[in-house]
Amino acid sequence: MRESETRESGSGPPVEERVGDALRAAGQTVATAESCTGGLIGSSLTDVPGSSDYFDRSVVTYSYDAKLEELAVPREHLDEAGAVSEPVARAMARGVRDTAGTDWGVSTTGIAGPDGGSDEKPVGTVYIGVAYAGAWGTGESDATVERHEFDGTRIEIKAQIARQALANLSEAVERRG
Repeated sequence: MRESETRESGSGPPVEERVGDALRAAGQTVATAESCTGGLIGSSLTDVPGSSDYFDRSVVTYSYDAKLEELAVPREHLDEAGAVSEPVARAMARGVRDTAGTDWGVSTTGIAGPDGGSDEKPVGTVYIGVAYAGAWGTGESDATVERHEFDGTRIEIKAQIARQALANLSEAVERRG
């Protein structure tokens, strides 16, 4: 079990507070691009008093058109891999980071259910992207994507995805710290 999972289960502050503390300490900002979570990550971040110090915006891009128009997700990614895919999650995280002008971008694209799954991508499948903007000329900008599969009802799956996305962001910020 990873440390973030242990802390999430009861000891220490909630993940939205940990990520806020890490961002504030680093003097950094974040924006989110959410599909399957429908704004839940942004809502969780703003549950923390003082989150305006580090939280810029959450863009809910549920449709293909929204991903294309709001985040400049390449049409080829959507056509070839589908919305629930690694390249789309990566492009969403980079797109929101760059359009918002923040240090960090976080994205979620997945299948919350109860329908819509397949053998390759069952209900509960999600891709979570985390993108960092390094200083110009340093070559430090990057984006990572993780695939997860969660079980439960639609609401439970969405909550698990949001917590995992915040945990991924918290770990990335602390690693760069």
